[in-house]
Amino acid sequence: MRDAQSFDEFYRSTSRRMLRYGYAVAGDYTEAQDLVQEAFARAWRQWGKLVSHPAPEAWLRLVVARLATDRWRRLHGLRGVLSRNGPPPPVPAPTEDSVLLVGALRQLPAAQRQALALHYLFDMSVAEIARETGVPTGTVKSWLSRGRARLAALLPDYSAAEMEANDVA
Repeated sequence: MRDAQSFDEFYRSTSRRMLRYGYAVAGDYTEAQDLVQEAFARAWRQWGKLVSHPAPEAWLRLVVARLATDRWRRLHGLRGVLSRNGPPPPVPAPTEDSVLLVGALRQLPAAQRQALALHYLFDMSVAEIARETGVPTGTVKSWLSRGRARLAALLPDYSAAEMEANDVA
């Protein structure tokens, strides 16, 4: 059983030291904040056991150090990949049609947006969308129909055929 009050006391008494330690280990203040936050989250999950640990602050320092090492390894690996392959190509600016479509999609209810995205971006059938979302196929058909109708109303200058021909997505 976790005792929130004892954890709060532990946090208040150690958080500043941990942040200074994280900064010394990571060399970056923002990175240190992330490391210490993750370490305290892990401490909270283990607080039932950790509260009786002979040195919980030492445990926390170990977690911060290991998290910093893990992040350094990931970054080092990423640097290696980038040095071999170069940076990714620049992403072209969105077209005016794309901006209009995204703006219209944001005005749809989430369920309709999800159904349209799964259907048109992932080429999923109505039955597949129904399975993934856990709703009857009739509901998916309704979402798609209402979503298309709402998009047609929001984008009166474009027909569905024009959007697909221009690859507005």
